[in-house]
Amino acid sequence: MSARHLPLAVAVLAASVPASARDYGQQGAIFPVIEADLLSVIQKRLVTMQASGEIDRANQALAERTAAKVRRPAAVAGIETATEERRWRFDPTITVRQDLRDARGRVIVAAGTRVNPLDTVPLRQRLVFINGDDASQVAWARTTTTALSAKLILVAGSPFALMKAEQRRFYFDQQGTLTRHFGIRAVPAVVEQQGRLLAVRELVVRGTKGDRK
Repeated sequence: MSARHLPLAVAVLAASVPASARDYGQQGAIFPVIEADLLSVIQKRLVTMQASGEIDRANQALAERTAAKVRRPAAVAGIETATEERRWRFDPTITVRQDLRDARGRVIVAAGTRVNPLDTVPLRQRLVFINGDDASQVAWARTTTTALSAKLILVAGSPFALMKAEQRRFYFDQQGTLTRHFGIRAVPAVVEQQGRLLAVRELVVRGTKGDRK
């Protein structure tokens, strides 16, 4: 057979072979595709939790934890009891980064201007920082200050418990914002105005853990 007749022979041979398609049946188990509605699942779970009282218990636990944190905030980290007196001056002057404008768009304070807040809002009360869990510091603050002369700011302890016991307002240095701003590392500490600066003192109080006498 010549080479030119080979393709034709192959085609004829292929046509003479009977073609068949066999059914091999079902191979393994077949499962229907089911996509659960996520919202329905959540809704059913919530209904179950509500019926069992689980949601109410969770809400109650959350409310109690929140109330506990309000009554007794986390102590300011890194603040110790003063073992030696330390004094320094703090300049509250700031530099305005961008123009400050009034309601009509007029510049009232230009960018780059240095502003001292004490020029317009003087610090009329001393800021007294104490550890509310140290009875000696609380007693010292009570006997050396009045509600008019100072604001008592806790770095640890419960302001609500002290307000009830002392019948006086107490504040709390949340997350150490003020102590960090003034550079306070130990208490008791006092911040008071002296001219256009603030005088900051860390004091050793008799009877506290820092009193070595």
